[in-house]
Amino acid sequence: TKAITVWRQGDINYIVNAEPGSHAMKFVDKHGPCAASMAWRVVDAKHAFDHAVSKGATPYEGTDKALDVPAIVGIGGSLLYFIETYGEKGSAYDAEFEWLGERDPKPEGVGFYYLDHLTHNVYRGNMDKWWDFYRDLFGFKQIHFFDIDGKITGLVSRAITSPCGKIRIPLNESKDETSQIAEYLKKYNGEGIQHIAVGTDAIYEATDLLAANGLKFMPGPPDTYYEMSQDRV
Repeated sequence: TKAITVWRQGDINYIVNAEPGSHAMKFVDKHGPCAASMAWRVVDAKHAFDHAVSKGATPYEGTDKALDVPAIVGIGGSLLYFIETYGEKGSAYDAEFEWLGERDPKPEGVGFYYLDHLTHNVYRGNMDKWWDFYRDLFGFKQIHFFDIDGKITGLVSRAITSPCGKIRIPLNESKDETSQIAEYLKKYNGEGIQHIAVGTDAIYEATDLLAANGLKFMPGPPDTYYEMSQDRV
């Protein structure tokens, strides 16, 4: 038995890994509470792994993985797993986890049902490195590019997406050493997954339920954020 649990809502799966000696716990020791890995659903996990390695990815062969599936080293030393067991082929969690109640449930929770995107914060000068990583290894394409100069600080953001359009990763790079991105890199002790965005069809109802469940939210943005919102879309 390992101290690893799966938490699910809709089609979202979070693996919480507290297993001593695992890659995740070693990662947390260095970075603090964080996302130590992500997993992609693919048609053929071995083929995806072999292709990535042939293009220059670093394979991860350690026995301290959360799942016994192919994995490579990703952003900031995190792991990128390849999952081929899903949908009609079953569940990736059947072999190594024990279901609590019915098998492979899809609980509704507060109404979140998919991952919209996850963001990478990268060191200044590394934007192209990680863009090349996802483009050359997996065929990602760029869908947006922002070069933003604020009153105090600035950033560059490149939004990229997988060929299927289901995996979306904004790459963020600071223009200076005083931005929120720079602060993250210092406190996190490296590059990594800065946030994970979830999707819902009813955002107000979902957030009201979260608040009722006791979740504390960050202070709201200033009015100028909303006044300028139409210029951003």
